Amino acid sequence: MKPVDPADRVVRNIFTSPFNDSGPDGRTYDGLSQLPLDEARPSWTGFHAMRMAPGAVSPAHEHSADEFFFMVEGELIDHDGTRYGPGDMVWLRAGTQHSSHTPNGCTILVYVEHLEKPLA
Repeated sequence: MKPVDPADRVVRNIFTSPFNDSGPDGRTYDGLSQLPLDEARPSWTGFHAMRMAPGAVSPAHEHSADEFFFMVEGELIDHDGTRYGPGDMVWLRAGTQHSSHTPNGCTILVYVEHLEKPLA
């Protein structure tokens, strides 16, 4: 095999790469930031890392596509009381509506194909 062309490989490190707080359409959300793997995709879609600061709350939304996430560190609590912690792999199907919060902050690896629909 020949070596991988540098133009065909993207590497981001969730511990050392800078996260940004730019959201869809230039909006930002208090305490939420993301590190995209593919910067050509719309913010908060595709495979990305998300950080939530202590006390942060995700806006209520509906998933327009299945969402998959992996809890790297911290705790995330859904509006219905479901708790996710380090090592949890979660699949939320398209049409799922929820909001989440984190008491002490968390880092999550996320894959979602399309932007979520705000619920408010």
